[in-house]
Parts: sequence; C-alpha cells; structure tokens
Amino acid sequence: MSETPAVEVRDLSVTFGSGREAVHAVRDVSFAVMSGETYGLVGESGSGKSTVLRALTGLVPEARGEMRIFGRELTGARDFAFYRDVQMVFQDPYASLHPRRTIDSTLSEPLLIHRIGDRKERGERVLAMLAAVGLGPEFRFRYPHQLSGGQRQRVAIARALMLEPKILLLDEPTSALDVSIQAEVLNLLKRLKAERGLTYILVSHNLAVIAHMCERLAVMNRGRFVEEMTVEGLRQGTPKEAYTRQLLDASMGYDREKIDRFVTFE
Repeated sequence: MSETPAVEVRDLSVTFGSGREAVHAVRDVSFAVMSGETYGLVGESGSGKSTVLRALTGLVPEARGEMRIFGRELTGARDFAFYRDVQMVFQDPYASLHPRRTIDSTLSEPLLIHRIGDRKERGERVLAMLAAVGLGPEFRFRYPHQLSGGQRQRVAIARALMLEPKILLLDEPTSALDVSIQAEVLNLLKRLKAERGLTYILVSHNLAVIAHMCERLAVMNRGRFVEEMTVEGLRQGTPKEAYTRQLLDASMGYDREKIDRFVTFE
C-alpha cells in the first residue's frame, strides 16, 4: 500500500444552526484510509456517519477541519479532478436516479460533463459498465421505474464507476433492499473492488454488513468516534468501549433482559 492515505480526515466537525438551535452532527473526527482498503463507519441513525461522507464530497459547506484525497487538501467547491477520483453511491437508488431519464442517459451524463469520448465511445462504455454490474444491454433504454430495487442500485453503482474513480463512498448502499438482494449487491461491490483496485468508505448501521465488507471500522455515537477497531476484533467480540459492546449486543437479536440493561450514552 502507498504511504500516503487515499483519504485523510483530521478534526472534522459539522454544526448545523447556531446558538441554542445548534446541532453538532460531527465532532472532531479524525481517520485515515489507505489505498485498496474498505473502511467502515457504523453507528445508530443520527450518529453522523452519512454527514462525514457528505463533508468529503463538499455537500456540507458547514464542515470544518482538514480533508485530503491522496494528499491533496480539499477546500471549497470540489473540482472536476476530485470527481474523477471520488464518487458516491447513495442509500435509495430510486431517489438518486432521475425518473424521466433512461439508464443510457443517466450513465452517459458523467462522460458528457467531463467531455469524455464521442457518442459511439460513450455508448460502448455504457454497455461495458452495464455488463460489469451484471445487467444486459436490454436495460440500456429502460427507465428507473422499470427496474427492481436491486437493479436500480446496480445502475447507481455503474454510474459511480463511469469516470473510473479510485474511491467510492458508500452510504448505506443496501439498506433499502430486500435481504437476499443485499447479499448480491455486497458481493458485486466486493468483486468490483478486487477487479478495479478501489478504495471504499462504507457507512452502515448493520454490523454484519461491516464485518462482511471491511478491514477496519470506526464506531460513531452523537457525532464522535467512540472507537476504532479491526473487523477481526469485532468478530471476536472484543471491543474496548461500553457503547461498542452494547451496539454489538443489540445486533445479536432481541433480548428483553439485555435491552432492560441498556444505557444511553451521551
């Protein structure tokens, strides 16, 4: 692996609003992800996981702190070079795909924006990317409403890969899908990572998904990093922090006695 992290974040904080209405969504978060790694962010809903990804992409102007991609500091609006390196896959594929655009139009748009190829070359690239995510040429001129949830998410992944980025930010990419389809999409992401040498940051509230996909993870609560650990430590059930142990216990299924002993962590 390169000594320069693919992604480096130092003292990231995000506050929405001001005064008594202020919401501290992310508080002094720091981490580094090496090239070729899959790094997980896990925690309850509202813990700040997705806000970290949105801060990296420049979608959160309130972000404060240092962020770097391959050593390049991110400041202000993200430029074309950033989006050639970094793309994001969102949670809900139906909401993230334009309902009145064909799959061909959706996949061609990044190439048009970045002025890549002529019409013939763009068409060839669309077909190749559909094949890469397991969809045939018959899907090219369909609309999102004509696809299943799993097929829509495959299109969203294909769109993210059209510019051949090095880093994918994955925001709960399977939580809106049926369990059987979740496994298919996760395995697709693992295969694409291996084939293309990608680096992932994966947000999930599901510890099983994190354990399946990641090498390392950070546990978040109320905007802060509670603990960083390896997935091997997670599988062995050896977290250091009480909140992480409670999160791990909660993932094991419903237990009334155990739930009665749960505490709220501020």
